[in-house]
Amino acid sequence: MKRQPKPGSLDFLLDLFRVQVMVEFESCVWDKCNGKEFSQCPNGHTLCSNCKLRVHNHCPTCRHELGNIRCLALEKVAESLDLPCRYNDLGCADIFPYYSKLKHEQTCRFRPYDCPYAGSECSVTGDIPALVSHLKNDHKVDLHDGCTFDHRYVKSNPHKIENATWMLTVFNCFGRHFCLHFEAFLLGTSPVYMAFLRFMGDEDEAKNFTYSLEVGGNGRKMVWQGVPMSIRDSHSKVRDSCDGLIIHRNIALFFSGGNHQELKLRVTGRVWKEQ
Repeated sequence: MKRQPKPGSLDFLLDLFRVQVMVEFESCVWDKCNGKEFSQCPNGHTLCSNCKLRVHNHCPTCRHELGNIRCLALEKVAESLDLPCRYNDLGCADIFPYYSKLKHEQTCRFRPYDCPYAGSECSVTGDIPALVSHLKNDHKVDLHDGCTFDHRYVKSNPHKIENATWMLTVFNCFGRHFCLHFEAFLLGTSPVYMAFLRFMGDEDEAKNFTYSLEVGGNGRKMVWQGVPMSIRDSHSKVRDSCDGLIIHRNIALFFSGGNHQELKLRVTGRVWKEQ
C-alpha cells in the first residue's frame, strides 16, 4: 500500500502540483491536448501549445493574449504524469506518460475508423457497427449477407474516363464486413478499371482472409486473388498500390462485346477465411 505524503512535505507539495496540472489540462481541448510546451497568460492561466493554436493565442479563461511566456514548471511536471488514452471510453485501458500519449493514440487499435465511402468526402468516424449503419442510411450503400458476390457495371460512354470510385456493396461474411469497390482512373496514360476489396477492421485481422475477383466475356476471363486491405488505409492508397483486379479499357471493351460503344462488365468473387 502506498504511503500518503505528510502535509507540508515535498512529496505532498508535488502531489498538489500534479493535481493542479490536471486542473489546468481541463482548459485544454482534452482529446487533442499533447503539446510539448505550455504557455501562460499574464494572469497565470496555462495552455499547451497544441490548444494554444486552436484558441488563436487567446486565453480561454480570461481572454488575454497568451503571448510567448512559457511555463517551464508545468512542462517538467507534465513529464511525470501518466495519462489515459483519449480512447479509453472506447475500450483502451492503457496508461501512458504524457509525452508518449499522442504517439500511441495515432495507432491505438480502439481509435475510430474513418468512413470508407469513396464516392464523396465524408468526415464521419465511428466503430464498425456505426459505420455500417451510416453507409446504409446516409450513403444508401447496398448491404448483403454471404461470402460470394456478383455485380455488373455498365457505362454508356467508355471512351471517356474520369477519376471516379464506386462502392458497389458492403457484405457480411464470417461475421465481418467487407467493402467492394470499383474504380476508373488513368494508370500513367492508360485508362483502366480496378476492382478491390477492403476489410472493415484492422490490418492484423484482415490478413486472416483471402478473396478472389473474376471478370470476363467473349469466352475469356481475368482472375485476381489477394488479401483485403484494411479500411485504415484509404481507398486511394489501395488504388495507388494497384492491389486489386486491374482491367485496361481495351480489354474491358473486349469483354463487353458488341460495338465497343457501351461498357458492360460482370465482376464476381468470393471471400474465404484462411485456416
